[in-house]
Amino acid sequence: MVNREQIGAIGICGSGGFALSATQMDTRIKAVATASMYDMTVASRLGMDKETVQATKEKLSKQRWIDAQNGYPEYIPYFPDKPLEKVPEDLTEPTAEWFRFYALKRGHHINALGGFTTTSNLAFMNYHLLDYLDEISPRPILFIVGDRAHSKFFSEEAFNKASEPKELYVVDDAEHIDLYDKIDKIPFDKLELFFKNNLK
Repeated sequence: MVNREQIGAIGICGSGGFALSATQMDTRIKAVATASMYDMTVASRLGMDKETVQATKEKLSKQRWIDAQNGYPEYIPYFPDKPLEKVPEDLTEPTAEWFRFYALKRGHHINALGGFTTTSNLAFMNYHLLDYLDEISPRPILFIVGDRAHSKFFSEEAFNKASEPKELYVVDDAEHIDLYDKIDKIPFDKLELFFKNNLK
């Protein structure tokens, strides 16, 4: 049985952005917390100029015809189907960081090989996920981020856009993926107190 007055949301990485987006619209959610939050709609255009965006849209639009002809969408996994012993030396950040989790025994799983269907980025490129963050107020938001996270700016920008009550909690000596599984880094006490105080 769901207590309709005590619904909270929590999301990690891309799901953090989706949790915020859901909370913008669904007032049943009384409090929301994120860890290592990613805004996938911003990420889908990072580093692209206008010409690159247009070329990407052209390429992905053509891929839709190929998918229709094949009867299934193209999906290219980011990570190997078996865990690696070590991260390849030629990878740059943040790709090397993703490999430190998903491609090694630490976070590898046969059903979690990463990526989306090839044309999924068209949906992400079509809108901005967090346009209405200020409308979450007066419901509280807790952003949790590692001090060394490559994704830190997503949480910082979202925090600046959001209205009070809000908190940006920075975990010392933590990169993005550390908030996935490093139980000595994840602030469980902080999360417990946040939801206990705001889901009364």
